[in-house]
Amino acid sequence: MANERSTDEPGQQHSLDALLAEIRCGHVCAMQQPPGRRPVLQASTRSRLLIVSQAPGRKVEESGIPFDDVSGERLRDWLRIDRATFYDADRVAIVPMDFCYPGKGKSGDLPPRPACAAIWHPRLFPLLGRVQLTLAIGQYAQVGMLGDARDATLTDTVRNWRTHLARGVLPLPHPSPRNRPWVLHNPWFEAELLPELRRLAAEALH
Repeated sequence: MANERSTDEPGQQHSLDALLAEIRCGHVCAMQQPPGRRPVLQASTRSRLLIVSQAPGRKVEESGIPFDDVSGERLRDWLRIDRATFYDADRVAIVPMDFCYPGKGKSGDLPPRPACAAIWHPRLFPLLGRVQLTLAIGQYAQVGMLGDARDATLTDTVRNWRTHLARGVLPLPHPSPRNRPWVLHNPWFEAELLPELRRLAAEALH
């Protein structure tokens, strides 16, 4: 996805509002396996930063607020932005690969169900015409946003962030506390990538 998109056309916000209402009605979610119950996302035609994540967790499903958990606190720290900015849809769009909590598996949450992104993303992304920076958070988001251009592992994909940024997508690990060991084993992430992430986010949101 390119960083530069065309500016808004008349009626785009109305089209986006109608699409978000269609998504939030949950009809498509109810037909998936396991059934989704509460789509969680935010977007505006004026959004400047697009965060493509994996899927809401159980706490987020309960609150209906994207990244309303410890991962969200850590992500905002990575970005150096406050809650008010983060939850301002006119500045930040948050679009998971799966809009609903996919349920619990044997070793954590189940992966995002592919039907969600396949159905909604092609209709949603073209309406986000002012996005200046797109983040792909976690392996599933990187698969969806980079496709065959991604590297063999998440670590390699994130390490090669400059190459992927040139394609319009900045890959990041998931900010879950479970990934703290990954950050410790990859000190270049905090030393090299985080300062650039903060600079790019500030520039996009300015």
